[in-house]
Amino acid sequence: MKRYAPCLGLVLLTAVSAPAFAANTVHFAAHRAVYDISLARAASGSGVSGMTGRMVYELTGSACEGFTQNMRFVTRMSNQEGGETVNDLRNSSWEEAAGKRLRFSTTQFANEEAVESSQGDVRRPDPAAAANVDLVKPEKSQFALPANTYFPMQHAEALIKAARDGKTLLAASVYDGSEKGTKIYLTNAVIGKAGQAGGRKDLASLKDAGKDAGRMAALQSWPMSLSYFESGKDKQDAPPAYELSYNFYENGVTAGLAIDYGEFAIKGDLKELTFLPESPCAAPEH
Repeated sequence: MKRYAPCLGLVLLTAVSAPAFAANTVHFAAHRAVYDISLARAASGSGVSGMTGRMVYELTGSACEGFTQNMRFVTRMSNQEGGETVNDLRNSSWEEAAGKRLRFSTTQFANEEAVESSQGDVRRPDPAAAANVDLVKPEKSQFALPANTYFPMQHAEALIKAARDGKTLLAASVYDGSEKGTKIYLTNAVIGKAGQAGGRKDLASLKDAGKDAGRMAALQSWPMSLSYFESGKDKQDAPPAYELSYNFYENGVTAGLAIDYGEFAIKGDLKELTFLPESPCAAPEH
């Protein structure tokens, strides 16, 4: 299973293209979200006949200390011959809120055997500058990321800001260190109007709908569809590696998750949502 996250119909409405890295005005709520994964569809030649699983995502930190993301994504996939494969993707990262540094570690297991891992540290002098990557796994190497490459939390912030401003399209190059730590994904996002895509129906699957949906009900959310393309001249005419769609709430919570890998697609229903203690910015010493 490929990592997640996330072809546009190229209906060019209001476009946002170049990154505009500004002060962090989006408040990301520290939270833990649990999604039940199931198969949405599979083509006859995909080799996939069924899938179940669970994804647990946790966000902690603040604009002062940076943001830590931890994610575990486990699926049990079956084929037409009755065989099963258990995929287990584990990802952890820390990102400075200003976008000058990113640390990441990703490991993927298949039937409890590690099949891929990446680990590294990325630094740059300012959020829009070229970045230097020190890769530790799968092997030690150094390389540069082009200027105006988004880190994951920067990208999330840019999506929410674009949605608030009524933008309908955001194009961005995104790097998160996954898939051997060398890939940059070219992403195109289509952003719908607030309140579309079923309103708050995406929270109906929560176990504690009264508590958690109540806190979420007053927040704005936007339906988003993101296509992820692999960078490189040889990839220019290729279809997206995958497409990701969800409702994105202004506090950083996602619901109504769907991932389309081409030959098959999966969905993720938000089952549990726990808000974690906030990490307030420390007052300056006098």
